Amino acid sequence: MSSLEKSGTFTLGDRTVKRLGYGAMQLAGKGVFGPPKDRAEAVAVLREAIESGVDHIDTSDFYGPHVTNQIIREALHPYGDDLVIVTKIGATRGADASWNPAFSKEALTQAIHDNLKNLGLDVIEVVNLRAMFDVHGPAEGSLEEPLSVLADLQRRGLVKHIGLSNVTAKQVADGRRITDIVCVQNQYNLAHRDDDAFIDQLAAEGTAYVPFFPLGGFSPLQSSTLSDVAARVGATPLQVALAWLLQRSPNILLIPGTSSRAHLRENLAVADLVLPANAIRDLDVIAAAKAA
Repeated sequence: MSSLEKSGTFTLGDRTVKRLGYGAMQLAGKGVFGPPKDRAEAVAVLREAIESGVDHIDTSDFYGPHVTNQIIREALHPYGDDLVIVTKIGATRGADASWNPAFSKEALTQAIHDNLKNLGLDVIEVVNLRAMFDVHGPAEGSLEEPLSVLADLQRRGLVKHIGLSNVTAKQVADGRRITDIVCVQNQYNLAHRDDDAFIDQLAAEGTAYVPFFPLGGFSPLQSSTLSDVAARVGATPLQVALAWLLQRSPNILLIPGTSSRAHLRENLAVADLVLPANAIRDLDVIAAAKAA
C-alpha cells in the first residue's frame, strides 16, 4: 500500500480518488495573479505530485488567469487515465487582480471553453460553480440560472459532473433539483467549523466535501494550541491541521497546494500521520473556544 492509499479513497462523480489530492492555486503569481516566479519548479511540483500517487487536481482558469491550467497542460498532458481534474467557474479576474462575479450564460460558457482549451481537454470531469454572493463565505441567493446553464453544458457533453463552491446547504438542496451535485467546496478547518452539520449530512448522502484554507481564520491562541499539538506528534502545524481534516469525516477530500516540491512532500506525508485521541481532544478545544 502506498502512502497516499493509507488516507483512504472516496467517490468523486463516477470516479474513486485518493482522499489526498493537490490544489493548483499557488502555481500562479502573488495574489493568484500573473505567472509564477519559477515556472520550471511549478512544472516539477505537478509532475512529482503525480509520480507520488496524487490522482486528483483542483484548479480554475481564473487562477492567473489561465496560468495554472496552462502549466498543468505543459507538465502533465497527455493525462493519465486515472487523473481527475476538477475546475471552477463563476468568477473572472480584473486587471487590478480583483475577483468579479461572472454568472451570465455567455461568461459561464466562455469559462468552460477556456478551461477546455487551456487544459487541453475535450470534456471536464468535474466543474464547481462558485457562488459569489459574498466572496468571503457562503450567502443565500438563487443559483438556478447559472446552474441551469452549466447543466446544459453538461448535457452537451462538455462537462461530466457538477459541484458547488462557497455555498449553503439550501443551495445544494435547491441545486439537486436541477442536476446531481457530486461535491461541495467550502472553507472549513479547525477554527472555522460552520459546516460541521453540513459535512455530516453530505457524508450520509455520499457526497464529497472539499475544504479550503486549512489554516485560515486562526487567532494567536488557536495557533498556539495547534503548534503545541504539532510539537507533541513531531509534525508541522499545517500537517496536523490536514491530518485532523482527514480524520474528521471519510467524505473529506484534501487539496493542499504549494509551488515547492519540498512543501509538497510535507503535505503528502500527512497520509502517514494518525493523530491520537488526546491530540484530537486538544484540537477540538480550538473550535469550542471560538464558539464560546
